[in-house]
Amino acid sequence: MARILIAGCGYVGKAAADLFYGQRWEVEGWTASAQSAARLANQPYPVRSVDITDPEAISAASGEFDVIVQCVSTSGGESEAYRRVYLEGARNLIERFAGARFLFTSSTSVYAQTDGAVVDEASPAEPAHEKGKILRETEELVLETGGVVARLGGIHGPGRSFFLSKFLSGTAVMDPAEQRFVNQVHRDDIVSAFLLLVEQAAAGEGQIFNVVGDRPILAREAYEWLSGQLGRALPTSGPAAPRKRGRSNKQVSNAKLRALGWEPRYPTFEAAMTKSILPSFGL
Repeated sequence: MARILIAGCGYVGKAAADLFYGQRWEVEGWTASAQSAARLANQPYPVRSVDITDPEAISAASGEFDVIVQCVSTSGGESEAYRRVYLEGARNLIERFAGARFLFTSSTSVYAQTDGAVVDEASPAEPAHEKGKILRETEELVLETGGVVARLGGIHGPGRSFFLSKFLSGTAVMDPAEQRFVNQVHRDDIVSAFLLLVEQAAAGEGQIFNVVGDRPILAREAYEWLSGQLGRALPTSGPAAPRKRGRSNKQVSNAKLRALGWEPRYPTFEAAMTKSILPSFGL
């Protein structure tokens, strides 16, 4: 039985661990804190508290793995946290588990295009912001060792939606001066992509894959759809708030991942909302 480590057993990582366990993998999950590990103590697979930024903590963790999935999060941390958790964490895991296949979850925010262009894995990824540069540095480290990079769009899913949360709380703002495409992907489609990329390791070795839905949506269109679906007023007009990874405007293609056989269950914003997210909010 193949063994897999999910380093970062949070919103996405926990779902990934569940999926791989259901596919008869031997799974172990790691979390950064003892509190998080304790909350997951009743899983059918072990979840341990291991700080991947600490080489000694990783070395002290017993066992070997065939596959490592690094899907940790800084929970909105600043650049120094990005460097420790993503770059140093990846380096520590790669050095400790040198023979394992490695999958790193990056972000489509590394594409800095602002003109609404369609971008794919061959497009320039030259972020101007420090966090994006750290992600790119981590990507290069992973690729050099034959690992796989999954660039995730904005994550939504059960109980989680940037647009819906803003809309329901009344804090959403529609900027009339901004036409910006947003590229999102459902949590369950992310983990199905993980499974595919791990199972087809030879096809993806040393490569980048965009993990996004089939069609990006304009922020304005998302709020208009929610307004019509829920029978509530549109958000107020005003300037958009600054974004933690800088401003961009692009349409990210998932054609490369689809060509490998991936089929998202929730290919569009509307499908994800109707079939999964709205019901999870009791709507």
